[in-house]
Amino acid sequence: MPVSVATLLGTGSLGLTLHTPRAPVDRAISWVHVSELADPTPFLEGGELLLTTGLALAPEGTAAYVRRLAEAGVVGLGLGTGLSHAEVPAGLVASADEHGLAVLEVPRQTPFIALSRTVSSALAAEEYAAVTRTSTVQRELTRAAVAPGAPGTIVDRLARHLGGWALLLDAAGTAVEAAPRSARGRAGALRPAADRLRTARPPAGAALTQPGETVLLQSLGTGSRVRGFLAVGRPEPFSPSDRHVVNAAALLLTLRLEQSRALDSGTAALRAAILQLLLTGQTAAALPVAEALGERLPDEPVRALAVLGSPEQRAAAVDVVADAAADVDQPVLAAGLDDALVVLVPADGPLAGRLSVLPGRVPGAVVGSAEPAPWVRLADGVRQARQAAEHARAAGQPATAFPDLAGRGLSALLDPRATAAFAEAALAPLIAADRAGPGDLVESLRIWLAAHGQWEPAAARLGVHRHTLRKRIRRAEELLGRDLDSPGVRAELWLALHPPVDPPA
Repeated sequence: MPVSVATLLGTGSLGLTLHTPRAPVDRAISWVHVSELADPTPFLEGGELLLTTGLALAPEGTAAYVRRLAEAGVVGLGLGTGLSHAEVPAGLVASADEHGLAVLEVPRQTPFIALSRTVSSALAAEEYAAVTRTSTVQRELTRAAVAPGAPGTIVDRLARHLGGWALLLDAAGTAVEAAPRSARGRAGALRPAADRLRTARPPAGAALTQPGETVLLQSLGTGSRVRGFLAVGRPEPFSPSDRHVVNAAALLLTLRLEQSRALDSGTAALRAAILQLLLTGQTAAALPVAEALGERLPDEPVRALAVLGSPEQRAAAVDVVADAAADVDQPVLAAGLDDALVVLVPADGPLAGRLSVLPGRVPGAVVGSAEPAPWVRLADGVRQARQAAEHARAAGQPATAFPDLAGRGLSALLDPRATAAFAEAALAPLIAADRAGPGDLVESLRIWLAAHGQWEPAAARLGVHRHTLRKRIRRAEELLGRDLDSPGVRAELWLALHPPVDPPA
């Protein structure tokens, strides 16, 4: 139990008297401080028992003195009587009652150091007890870690020790173990915080504080991949010793999860091999390999998705895909291909739609999707998905479908900065001539190309005679050194005159 004013009142040898029966006496005392200053608060941190003989305590300043102590978080005020004050002033008691500050009378025969020693000894005993409890719990967790059913046992013992709930989530944020069982329902609310931690190198943690509850969330894993999450919560804040216990549990769970790393690497290699067989048209050979791995390939037609991002982001995407597939009970194949993650899902069914949340679950990753295709055209589908993902990344978009590329026009596929540089170089002779002359060559060429090279409509739009326009276009052709009757040259100049713009940030 933390040492408090009630603890000191219960120590008969101190002879203390409480003069504020309405004030709380169960607040923990962090330290004992002695001061005769009229305002000792600059030297306080909160939680102290302040001792004074009241040398600077005048009736007219009593109310302000008590208010400052209460605002500074002082737990109690011990007034030594028999020196400056024969008894505890009534004004002090009234102000302390108003602010909920416990006032103790310390008789002259009780030295202040006796209170300091009592509190110091109690704090030392409390700290030793906390260390002992922490050590005992850590030993229990360690024994549980090497026993069968380790994750569930660790989670259960952790929840019982903390007097709250504990939840083990897999890398996708799905509840794996919970204590009590009702804690599984908290997985959904923790998902946004888990998604944020997933982008950081493990281990990483977050404290989620809300009225009436404190929740600690830690990512589990070593290296670059998050392999799961540990969440614990209870109504009151966590002490440093309790945080040590949580950290120990997270470490033990990480060790258990990391034992499957080699298996995961082998599984990923097999999935990549299955994908290569499918891409080369060897579907019959891929099926038994997938079955031996415990995988189900989707029925054709299949929809290919390509996920681009860092290795950590692609690894997190694998977990999100597996989570979504389990929710809707549809087969899926997720495998690495070069620097992308390829995901094959059934063309029909809810799974493809469920994966639309993937960029939100894995910030920084982009997704491209292809049209449904049979197995014999899978290579085309994967290529389309990759092209759509590349466009999404260049455009700063989270996802793009391959059919949408055509609807956005050719300029949407071009890099705005590279196209602007091309336009500047291609039109440089005309721009220089416009600066030195009447300044009508660039605009005349633009209008003429828009009119498909027809003289009368272009001249009318410019408000000039067609012969004048002919002279301008002939002059532009000479300066550019290009044949303006060539469709390819016209297309290039049209693009130079209408460059794409950077997407909005």
